[in-house]
Amino acid sequence: MAQTAADTLTPSEALRLLEERAQAAQHDLASRTDAGEDVLHYLAANGAAATRRAVAANPAASPKSNRLLADDEEDDVRVELARKIGRIFPGLLLVEKEYLRDLTIETLEQLARDEEPRVRAVLADEIKHLDCVPKDVVMRLAHDAEVLVCTPIIEYSPLLSDTDLIEIVAVARANAMLAAVARRKGLAGEVCDAVVSTGDTAAITALLANVDARLRMKTLDTIVSRAAEVAEWHGPLVLRAELSPRAIRRVASFVAGALIDLLARRQDLDDATRTHLARKLHARRKKEAKLAAPASAAAEVEEARRAGKLDDGFMAAAAEACQKETVARALSVLAKADESLVRRILESGSAKAATALCWRAGLSMRIAFKVQNTVMRLKGRELLPARGGVDFPMTEDEMRWHLGYFGVG
Repeated sequence: MAQTAADTLTPSEALRLLEERAQAAQHDLASRTDAGEDVLHYLAANGAAATRRAVAANPAASPKSNRLLADDEEDDVRVELARKIGRIFPGLLLVEKEYLRDLTIETLEQLARDEEPRVRAVLADEIKHLDCVPKDVVMRLAHDAEVLVCTPIIEYSPLLSDTDLIEIVAVARANAMLAAVARRKGLAGEVCDAVVSTGDTAAITALLANVDARLRMKTLDTIVSRAAEVAEWHGPLVLRAELSPRAIRRVASFVAGALIDLLARRQDLDDATRTHLARKLHARRKKEAKLAAPASAAAEVEEARRAGKLDDGFMAAAAEACQKETVARALSVLAKADESLVRRILESGSAKAATALCWRAGLSMRIAFKVQNTVMRLKGRELLPARGGVDFPMTEDEMRWHLGYFGVG
């Protein structure tokens, strides 16, 4: 068949077609584990960005190619390499030739120093459980300025000693670093003491929830002495098996009735403590029943407003009694926001929006956390703790944005 003028390629079109097909062939080879080390190294050195990314992800690439890609100009290439190296690092150390093992370690060290936080974060997450990586790499990542990089290593790395962890607590630049220490399995008493000494609310909450943390009796007593005003400690504190009879009585003086009931069900109570708890539970239930049965939420809030008592104390009592209707009505009045919008926020599961609403209402961060914990029933990482134990953890502009998202202007 004769070729028509419409089918004729111009020189530039022919070159473009050739380049496209060459790139497609290169990319296909870069993903194959049977392409051969020499071919993969050529592609690592000369391929397009997508091709180099495929080589970086290819477990058949040689240590030499991996080291080359650790210096690649494209962040995405180094991210793929970090993900692969972290996953197969133990196997790479089994090669017979020492210089290849050295290249692999050098690649790991280079990725740990990478200027792009995403690269370091991926690497940290992949090697967090490994005990065969160089200790200096682990220490570098554990002290990284980026929370997404340091926290996986701090929480999980088996290479961090108790001394290392105490040092991390002492120099921690972010609350998340302290909480990561607090969540570690088998946490020693000395490290627990270091965490508690910081006074960080979120970290101590994580520590109390960590059943493997070996909390000393004296350390628990210190927490108990501060816990009356920190609602997020109440639940995990009640569940600690190490509580002394004296600590149990102290805790029962400020926790909600449901938590006193949990304390009373413990099997290790002496008769005097059991009797004391029964009296406390009876008194607390009477108080909560009185709070739970107002004529109406609107009437109760209006009465408190007229008396000048629509404040933190009122909100704390309503939140601890889980009076969602009263809390919603009070927030609507204090924040000058439509009650339907307030209910949307309380039902949204957004700790940030609820915190912003309490801020607008002129309430403290302590009340904002109570609302999250007892009214919205948020748990663990869903909660937004105070900054420094007392301050709102967001800027005013951030809080206005979250309110605006729900239509609260």
